Amino acid sequence: MYKIVKKQVLNPTVTLMEVEAPLIARKAEPGQFIILRVNEDGERIPLTVADFDREKGTVTIIFQIVGATTELLNHLNEGEYIHDFVGPLGVASHTEGLKKVAVVGGGVGCAIAYPIAKKLHNSGCEVHSIVGFRNKDLVILEDEFNAVSDVMKMMTDDGSHGTKGLVTDALKELIEAGNKYDEVIAIGPLIMMKFVCKLTKEYDIKTVVSMNPIMIDGTGMCGGCRLTVGGETKFACVDGPDFDGHLVDFDEAMERGTMYKEFEIGKREEVCNLFKGVK
Repeated sequence: MYKIVKKQVLNPTVTLMEVEAPLIARKAEPGQFIILRVNEDGERIPLTVADFDREKGTVTIIFQIVGATTELLNHLNEGEYIHDFVGPLGVASHTEGLKKVAVVGGGVGCAIAYPIAKKLHNSGCEVHSIVGFRNKDLVILEDEFNAVSDVMKMMTDDGSHGTKGLVTDALKELIEAGNKYDEVIAIGPLIMMKFVCKLTKEYDIKTVVSMNPIMIDGTGMCGGCRLTVGGETKFACVDGPDFDGHLVDFDEAMERGTMYKEFEIGKREEVCNLFKGVK
């Protein structure tokens, strides 16, 4: 059992939790993930390690409430416990030797992008962060990104916060201003990562994306998280989650990602109904 020591609502659909997990905190690195079960009968879901504190022995997760399990998880409070919390899993993000990087985050993907930007900053890398949201009410981690970025661009679709436009608009502007990036790291919705990669390919800039497909066991055995990368089948849980964005088949990934959307919505509604009237 893993105790929740902090819970913070970041926006109406996104929640942060800090969880006591000293063995995971000791080994975790940016880019890796954990798999949890809310209760003994619950499903296993992967969540990226958003931060960690080795001294306190805690791991921070940030999740969007989209299905039954995240709905159940969101009903837990500080002092309560998560049944299973396993990790760190996956391959840590490569940051060694990078001198100047653009980190692009979209929506809740910023929770994955932030620890990478933080590690790059702490290693002396020049970090240009570009983060995008639909509107100001959905903005998360703005202060955190500001603290680890040499350049920070906040974008919103409707212009209600920062600059109106897409993350690709800001990235193109920075590239055309003469910035030479060793690498672009893009994390967010598949459609966002696809168009970031389309842009960077024009300028021949290496681009790494973090993939989050359907995942079950997290050990490469089930094959649920398979992707096509450079014409080959890869498994996000053991080969990733980071991949060369110019080689990822995003159209296939987007099609697979919507396979269980209606089922997911239905199961969340069932959970919501269980909590109706419960104080």
